[in-house]
Amino acid sequence: MADNVRAHAIIFGRVQGVFFRMETQRAADRIGVNGWVRNRPEGTVEAVFEGTKTEVDDMITWCWGGPRLAKVDKVDITWEAFVGDLESFEITY
Repeated sequence: MADNVRAHAIIFGRVQGVFFRMETQRAADRIGVNGWVRNRPEGTVEAVFEGTKTEVDDMITWCWGGPRLAKVDKVDITWEAFVGDLESFEITY
């Protein structure tokens, strides 16, 4: 669909060891986006979100807060072409 978008996010700060991936999955399920989230070796969290522009914007806003124990310093977003190959939201490793 023309109104669907894809965003690739890198989240910086205290984002590992604070349930960021699990809470991102819960937020994505609640908001209704597909994609994935994973920890990166250097201490950031990486995620891809697909859905409507409003849904993906809601996920990006959520990432700025994250779970209660997180302290997010920065969220880098790269907008990519919508692919539509993601059927759910998963934690990957």
